[in-house]
Amino acid sequence: MGGMNRGIGSDNPLVVSAFHGSLKNQLLGILLLVVVLALAWNVARAVLLRREAARRDLGAAAAAPSTLIPPEPRARLVLRLAFGALWTLDGLLQLQPAMPLGLPGGVFAPSAAGAPRWVHDVVSVAVSTWTDHPITAATSAVWIQLGIGIALLVAPRGGLSRAAGVVSAAWGGVVWVFGEALGGIFTPGASWLFGLPGAALFYVVAGVLLALPETAWRTPRLGRWLLRGIGVLLVGMGVLQAWPGRGTWVGRTPRGLTGLTAAMANQMAAVPQPAATRSVVRWFATLDAGHGWSVNLVVVVALVAVGACLITADRRVAGIGVIVGVALCLADWLLVQDLGFFGGVGTDPNSMVPTASLLVVGYLALRAPEADAARAADRPAPARAHGRSPAYLLQVAAAVCAAGIAVIGAAPMAVAALDPRADPILTQAVNGTPSRGDFPAWGFSLVDQRAHRVTLSQFRGRVVVLTFLDPVCTSDCPLIAQQLRDVSTRLRGSRPPIELVAIDANPAFLSPAALRAFDAQEQLTHVRNWEYLTGPLGELTRLWVEYGVSVAAGTSGEMSVHSDVVDVIDANGRVRSVIAADPGATSATASSLGTVVAAEVQRVQTP
Repeated sequence: MGGMNRGIGSDNPLVVSAFHGSLKNQLLGILLLVVVLALAWNVARAVLLRREAARRDLGAAAAAPSTLIPPEPRARLVLRLAFGALWTLDGLLQLQPAMPLGLPGGVFAPSAAGAPRWVHDVVSVAVSTWTDHPITAATSAVWIQLGIGIALLVAPRGGLSRAAGVVSAAWGGVVWVFGEALGGIFTPGASWLFGLPGAALFYVVAGVLLALPETAWRTPRLGRWLLRGIGVLLVGMGVLQAWPGRGTWVGRTPRGLTGLTAAMANQMAAVPQPAATRSVVRWFATLDAGHGWSVNLVVVVALVAVGACLITADRRVAGIGVIVGVALCLADWLLVQDLGFFGGVGTDPNSMVPTASLLVVGYLALRAPEADAARAADRPAPARAHGRSPAYLLQVAAAVCAAGIAVIGAAPMAVAALDPRADPILTQAVNGTPSRGDFPAWGFSLVDQRAHRVTLSQFRGRVVVLTFLDPVCTSDCPLIAQQLRDVSTRLRGSRPPIELVAIDANPAFLSPAALRAFDAQEQLTHVRNWEYLTGPLGELTRLWVEYGVSVAAGTSGEMSVHSDVVDVIDANGRVRSVIAADPGATSATASSLGTVVAAEVQRVQTP
């Protein structure tokens, strides 16, 4: 076995630097897009102004008829601005340095903890893609969410604004399923206080509402059904909060352990954050630990009462429910959810802000006719055909720019999701970058697993991928061997051809039979370009020294401790690349090693 640095910290400087570098490169593309759209808008604006001047010269009779534009329904305006701001904030939170490496273990995996196996299988799709391509995934999340947020904020009313709602709902659904493990609805101990049924689900609801025609917002019906839907949800959450045996009624157990709510608050207080918020959350945790039954009773009664008020859809009663509901959301957001975005991998402000936003929007929509009539009376609608104004074209250009930002994020992620091999950045973070060279390889004359004599010189005209493996190793060596086989498979047919050569790295197991056993175990027996070599201990020791491989014998019958290294030797017998080959602690880092080796082989193959 080998490997001195088994894991990669989320603050790994190489990964963080690559993340920031990728963001800067993509930002240059976005700035170029902004410049192009700005030029296009200026040209279109000049054309419109010339046409307007020409119409004025022809007189009022020739002017195009004006079109009155009713103001955007207030409820829709508030919803659009609120969730546009939330998506923008979420995109900015994705800029945190720990996102590339910290999100799978800090967010995805915990969200599925305790859930059924099939939920784990669903979440594993996101975990696998993100861990294999951390830079691409992290930068994509930034631009997709910023693009959605900007589109909601600036897209002109009509088809473009509704399309932004559709995209918001679609991406919210992706986050809810893969990032939040379906909002935790199948997770034991899930609670409305902790974020059930998932923040992203509210983004989905908001997106669907924004995708509706504006005519749907001009009657109280939409607000009535939105409030009733939230009311039913809150009543259900209240019943779940009151359900016996879930730990919500317990502040502290007879054994001194804290109950469910106090434990969650303590867990949130433990993440890095300002001292002020930490002290507030710890205060609530202490309060709940001492008065868990009373605190839970207040929560249950408040949820059921607010839900019941909303279900009535009566303006006065529902208005009281909205006020109390927003206050309850804000209290939970601070006292239990700890604002949601601390700790370095906080991706959003959790579920309470979007819930409160939908409550306010529902009430505004319930009062839609009188509110919009008052707005129209205070501010008459413009008398210009909006599709012909420079301001409208500027909004269109801004919406196209927002769409471009989202595509800049989504396109690389789509490509990465189809690539099963991990990015080279992972093994570079573990092992550093390969050392390049150009010097003669040290020759050898050994026997292979079939007891046939093999020399380095017989591989002239081939690129030799040389490594040192322990035939009884059960950790690194099998992973390295499998990655080398994968390299050979993916480069099959390339020229010059590739030869995989491993030299025995255990002084206690030198027989060809031991090598054959390793081959059989790793299914290498029928790999035609695979050679596993051994020989006298003195000859092996010389090669270990010459190739810079440290080998320490293990105890009797056990694997040795040796450094992991791969040398790439060109067709003329010269060492062109030396790769530190610790496969790391995960399948992603092992796959990344194969990617690096393949890239170095291709570099050597290129004249």
